Amino acid sequence: MELSVYNIKGEVTDKKVTLDDSIFGIEPNDHVIWLDVKQYMANRRQGTHKSKERSEITGSTRKLIRQKGSGGARRGDVKSPLLVGGGRVFGPKPRDYSFKVNKKVKALARKSALSLKAKNNAIVVVEDFAFDTPKTKQFVELTKNLQLADKKLLFVLPNQNKNVYLSARNLSGINVITASDINTYKIMDCASLVMMESSVAVIDNLFKA
Repeated sequence: MELSVYNIKGEVTDKKVTLDDSIFGIEPNDHVIWLDVKQYMANRRQGTHKSKERSEITGSTRKLIRQKGSGGARRGDVKSPLLVGGGRVFGPKPRDYSFKVNKKVKALARKSALSLKAKNNAIVVVEDFAFDTPKTKQFVELTKNLQLADKKLLFVLPNQNKNVYLSARNLSGINVITASDINTYKIMDCASLVMMESSVAVIDNLFKA
């Protein structure tokens, strides 16, 4: 697939970028995309949830009512789960939600996500650019020039660029990431993928390494 390259003014340049069909042109595999996104979100969970069981509640162990004849439940002491303030039955405990996804599966998931964006014409390639100072206004103008304002965007940079990152940090719906850190969740979580021209080569090398 061949795409035109835009400049920061939103104008089409004479340059063309060819996207590798083995990365951007495969048949998307929905299941591996779901699996990789599930792992990403699971790994973000803290897993620190905790509720107290009956044995962990502080309170008297005196039996409140007799065992039989009251017409109510045999609830025992004040720590009974049947009472307000009592312990919880089978409550949550701290745990690790992370799980393993094979390296080849993760690679297929990322390629499937990129291919899905390419298939939906949701990839825009921009000439390499940099800001002299962090300026949110410049970044807003860039999105307007590319006719992508008010859309959820993922900007893919070839390497770390502090000024570009800081310029986009306060804008809702815009994420900035380096090509080497690209992941399935970030790709699927945007309406359009905006890649700097040099990022394409970095992604090619990433999957062919």
